[in-house]
Amino acid sequence: MSIYQHFRQDEKEFVDSVLEWREQVENQYAPKRTDFLDPRQQHIVQSILGQNEEIIFSFFPENTERKRALLYPSYFQPAEEDYGIRLFEIEYSSKFVTIEHRQVLGSIMSLGLKREKFGDILAHEEKIQLILAEEISEFVRMELKQIGKAKVNLQDVPFSELIKFREEWQEKVTTVSSLRLDAVLAAIYNISRQKAQTYIKSNLVKLNWKITENASIEVEAGDVISARGYGRSKLISIEGRTKREKWRISLGILK
Repeated sequence: MSIYQHFRQDEKEFVDSVLEWREQVENQYAPKRTDFLDPRQQHIVQSILGQNEEIIFSFFPENTERKRALLYPSYFQPAEEDYGIRLFEIEYSSKFVTIEHRQVLGSIMSLGLKREKFGDILAHEEKIQLILAEEISEFVRMELKQIGKAKVNLQDVPFSELIKFREEWQEKVTTVSSLRLDAVLAAIYNISRQKAQTYIKSNLVKLNWKITENASIEVEAGDVISARGYGRSKLISIEGRTKREKWRISLGILK
């Protein structure tokens, strides 16, 4: 039985990466640190390595969406610094300007960084925090001097001060004619299937944190869907067929 059959075709490259990391740790008998992984990638790591007693893995930081993974032999005892992550607070004149999440993300991406090199952007009231890979943190600190109209500075803070967030999902049970992405998207946001297809073809929809143009791809339990302007949702479970041969599904919509 091939390991690839448990994952989508477009996830093959990442599956190969996980297998290479495992082999590297086995051969070198030394820890391997990854870039930041989204929750779907974390799930793949857990699925592949979960039954391996020789190669252990853990994620950091806790209570965040994107985490770095550390793969290591059973003898190794990881410490916080082994994950190579720094937490910064963005200092700015909050009395005069406001900064939004999308502005922070855009400003960091404009520095030429890959998304895998930084983690969550956290906000609570006027406080904004940024999680960076250690290896690019000083570059970002030197180069990131403005976000929108605000002059900014990055201040190192300990992880004990990390902003904690709790996602609240509103559950919804509905039926769909098919498990295609366009059908599920239309059901989630009460829009027409045609409008859902237009959104997907316009690169405005992400499936498991990746933009997809494939309206016909089948959604599976646990998949996370987001559409620009509509927010994020997830398919909690597929509860079977109705008498009219429709699929009854349970959805979670982020409040």
